[in-house]
Amino acid sequence: MKKLYFLLIVFLAFAKLDAQILDPAKWSTSIEKKSDNTYVLTFNAVIEKGWHLYSQFTPDGGPLPLEVVFKNQKGNYTLIGKAKESKTRTAYNDIFEVNETFFEGKAQIQQEIKLVNPKLAKVEAELNYQVCKEVCINQEKKFSFVIPVTANETVIPVVEKPKADTIETDSLTPSLGVASSLEVNNSDVVNETTPVNPNEAPKGLWTIFIIAFLSGFAALLTPCVFPLIPMTVSFFTKQSKTRAAGIRNAIFYGISIIVIYVILGLIVTSIFGAGALNALSTNVWFNLIFFALLVIFAVSFLGAFEIVLPNSWANKVDAKADRGGVIGILFMALALAIVSFSCTGPIVGTLLVEAASKGGIAPVIGMFGFSLALALPFMFFALFPGWLQSLPKSGGWLNSVKVFLGFLELALAFKFLSNADLVLQLHWLEREVFLAIWIAIFGALALYLFGKISLPHDSPITHISVGRLLMGLLVLTFTVYMVPGLWGAPLKLISAFPPPMEYSESPFGVGGTRTMSTENLPEGAKIGVHGLTIFEDYDKGLAYAKTVNKPILLDFTGYACVNCRKMENNVWSDPNVLAILKNEVVLISLYVDDKRTLPENEQTVSETTGAEIETIGDKWTDFMISRYKTNTQPLYVLTDLEGSSLNTAQPTISYVGISSYENWLKEGISKF
Repeated sequence: MKKLYFLLIVFLAFAKLDAQILDPAKWSTSIEKKSDNTYVLTFNAVIEKGWHLYSQFTPDGGPLPLEVVFKNQKGNYTLIGKAKESKTRTAYNDIFEVNETFFEGKAQIQQEIKLVNPKLAKVEAELNYQVCKEVCINQEKKFSFVIPVTANETVIPVVEKPKADTIETDSLTPSLGVASSLEVNNSDVVNETTPVNPNEAPKGLWTIFIIAFLSGFAALLTPCVFPLIPMTVSFFTKQSKTRAAGIRNAIFYGISIIVIYVILGLIVTSIFGAGALNALSTNVWFNLIFFALLVIFAVSFLGAFEIVLPNSWANKVDAKADRGGVIGILFMALALAIVSFSCTGPIVGTLLVEAASKGGIAPVIGMFGFSLALALPFMFFALFPGWLQSLPKSGGWLNSVKVFLGFLELALAFKFLSNADLVLQLHWLEREVFLAIWIAIFGALALYLFGKISLPHDSPITHISVGRLLMGLLVLTFTVYMVPGLWGAPLKLISAFPPPMEYSESPFGVGGTRTMSTENLPEGAKIGVHGLTIFEDYDKGLAYAKTVNKPILLDFTGYACVNCRKMENNVWSDPNVLAILKNEVVLISLYVDDKRTLPENEQTVSETTGAEIETIGDKWTDFMISRYKTNTQPLYVLTDLEGSSLNTAQPTISYVGISSYENWLKEGISKF
């Protein structure tokens, strides 16, 4: 009886260990023949409650987007368009500063293909994706689709060869290190990824709306629009039979302006698709196209040339506007959009480009905000005609506003060039170069506002107004603020625009100081977050730990792991924790989503799972699963020089608060 009891305990212990191997997304697949040579491949997932599976259209720089890879495509079949997705949600991620797009509950991916090789028997596909809750899991699953024989025949294949982190388990409840690390007081837990409230607009859309609204107000102050305000309002008040009718017509005119621009946003969204816009904006070539467009817009605003629509368009619309009534007012609003295009076009184009980078309905929100600011003055001045007397007279200041916007367009253009450079990792536009360009642009703008520089369409300046002087001082202050960024200042006011600190000629700034010079770094180490010395190779880190006789802190992490960044930003930055990490342990960070291919002689098949180990990320994932029976990140393990865990009661820890993490570190180190 005692033996049976002992065996039961051993069985339960192993069951608990296995329960840490999580697989929150369960997949089924099918293939349908549509015609003689076209087929639809379908991937369906059921996602555990509370988990997010990230979409193909989650932007670069955020969590890991889903990727559909077809292994035997060449010479056998071609893809018809990009894989289509079922309904997703979007939420702003304040760690990566992007709008992440993800599935909840269920997901469906469909890819249409056209057969080239009629003898092909099956299609080999692979899904690479990330799922997150309190922890993140990177998964790779392989599928085989058997080619159907007859049209409308559906074949349901089976999953083949799950990668190392996709082991099937009966329980999805985290245990041991993962579970215990989450069972702490709420006051001690770092907030997890912000849940999505379907009734609450994402932060990114509010940002787009506010920027668009301010842009619409700026467009009002350009020479193409501002003079039209008194002319248009006077037309409605004088031509209408009663004041009430004039007010009503002016309000309808304003609403018409909003409708026209919102329709433009809808057209852009419908042509490309809500998700495709985001995918385009993270593409290298489209970032380069956006850069070129914004440079053209900027040069136009600076006075080199004007971007205008054909005169025939304006003439035809003017003829329709003469009809009067509701239709005539609608065409008057359209005439405003066409006539003012040389000033509003670059602003609208820039807004659509910026909105595209957010994806979803952002172009519609952007056009609504822009047109609302454009339309409100026409409606308010119709309600209160006496206010027209308080409007400043048209003059050279209107062109100054246009030039001011041109400088802003030029500065924003380099953000898109920077995106392309970051994706390609060319290091042509590193942080220092980007900041130098912005310092030059805003420095030139300050000189322009002070009257030291004049451009083609400027009026002669005998003196500058107080408002222009104050604006010049503000721009000069901003320019001076950016200068210390060349020496490593964080520049939090513009943190979303320049490349990150690590993407620079010197990660510590020009002439900056560091706790350890790169010349004195141990072999295989680098200086990482918070100035920590970090190894990214286990063997090299272990060898160094033996020379200095310190315990090892294994950090299983990922480049696209949200909660890994939260732990680094909120927990590792604590002075007590940071002191321990710097002085008392050897830190080895192993990235499970590192897609670099291993040398051929190091590629193998996992003894634990039977999965192919082809990349560096595969290697560390298999190391984590085979040794610690888990596949979640972040995961932290304190070990001695023989690889044994020092924290016997809680061998691993995951997503916790400062005090829990500090106590866990101290307990393990005390046993070294």
